[in-house]
Amino acid sequence: MYTIKLFLFIAPLVISSRIDQDYSSIDSVSPEPKSRFAMLDDVKILANGLLQLGHGLKDFVHKTKGQINDIFQKLNIFDQSFYDLSLQTNEIKEEEKELRRTTSKLQVKNEEVKNMSVELNSKFESLLEEKILLQQKVRYLEDQLINLIKNQPETQEHPEVTLLKTFIEQQDNSIKDLLQIVEEQYRQLNQQHSQIKEIENQLRRTGIQEFTENYLSSKPRTPRTTPSLHFNETKNVKYDAIPADCTTIYNRGEHTSGIYSIRPSNSQVFNVYCDIVSGTSWTLIQHRIDGSQNFNETWENYKYGFGSLDGEFWLGLEKIYSIVKQSNYILRIELEDWKDNKHYIEYSFHLGDHETNYTLHLAEITGNVPNALPEHKDLMFSTWDHKAKGHSNCPESYSGGWWCHDVCGENNLNGKYNKRKAKTKLERRGICWKSQNGRLYSIKSTKMLIHPTDSGSFELTEAN
Repeated sequence: MYTIKLFLFIAPLVISSRIDQDYSSIDSVSPEPKSRFAMLDDVKILANGLLQLGHGLKDFVHKTKGQINDIFQKLNIFDQSFYDLSLQTNEIKEEEKELRRTTSKLQVKNEEVKNMSVELNSKFESLLEEKILLQQKVRYLEDQLINLIKNQPETQEHPEVTLLKTFIEQQDNSIKDLLQIVEEQYRQLNQQHSQIKEIENQLRRTGIQEFTENYLSSKPRTPRTTPSLHFNETKNVKYDAIPADCTTIYNRGEHTSGIYSIRPSNSQVFNVYCDIVSGTSWTLIQHRIDGSQNFNETWENYKYGFGSLDGEFWLGLEKIYSIVKQSNYILRIELEDWKDNKHYIEYSFHLGDHETNYTLHLAEITGNVPNALPEHKDLMFSTWDHKAKGHSNCPESYSGGWWCHDVCGENNLNGKYNKRKAKTKLERRGICWKSQNGRLYSIKSTKMLIHPTDSGSFELTEAN
């Protein structure tokens, strides 16, 4: 390129000098015939310039070819990279399909685990009832043997009595072993359920959220978990009849708060927590202390109960109804706010069965906190998946099953547990108690307890 520029600069100078010489010769010499050929020097200069131009063009061509070759090499590298990327994309698609199939299998497995867990719970209840009945029969036989020994102290024990004792002990040991096996299976099922949940979370984090979200969006809204009421260690009451409630247990001499088995009339045996308050035993039907249990549960779970009796739990509407239909009962509500102030209120009440949506009818008796629930009105129980007529939005808004009336109030002890935060307002949709004077009590812990108005108003349920 530089040679071309030099030639273009020199050529006009040579031509111009040649013209000047021609004009000077015209002035000094008489006109002569003009030659048709250029001067030899001019030709050489021009030839030299053309030669330089050729060399410059040659170098330019070589450089251009080198640049074109580099461009082709880069294009080949790009083509190869694009091809490799296409292969990787195909592999990712195949892995995605495999992950989706795995997710579907895990969902099916999870449903199977849930069904097995429900079945084990049912079997465990049956075994527990059988164990209680067998223990009662064993105690009866022991009493008979003791009386027999006392009446015949000098006679040697009959071989049939020894065999009977041995058989009873073997049966009791077999029942204990069977209960341990069932508990171990229940624990393993819970562990497998947790592992499946963890795998599902890992799959969501690896990029298969779209499939999972579509799957979940096709189902109705469900709570975080679907727990059943945990079976805790029960304190045995050594009597021939199963007590009907905690008051009966207290009257028999058991004055320690804890978990006991009861059997209300025309009901199955189930566990309750008996809370001793001021020398009186109350049956605890609801307890909230730290928000560890999700209370945004389904109608089915509110009907039969969920949570852990030694922590946060809901006893179950059907179990509560089986207790209170025996006699007249008092409902006691204990509240503790975030300033550690304790309040309580007591009602005489009536509870309907499932056909009435467990309708609650209240009349206040006493308390040191203003009443917030409407008296002498039928309050029907509703959950997000079972809305009583005229109460379509209350459980949806307040995130927990509760007794609602014609409008949604701001009183729901089963609402979302909101922990207090510094310099921030508590959410209105949490656990709260708003009295008629408008004051809103934000709640830290709650208890709902029941107790018969007359401790001797019903008899014990005899064992079969």
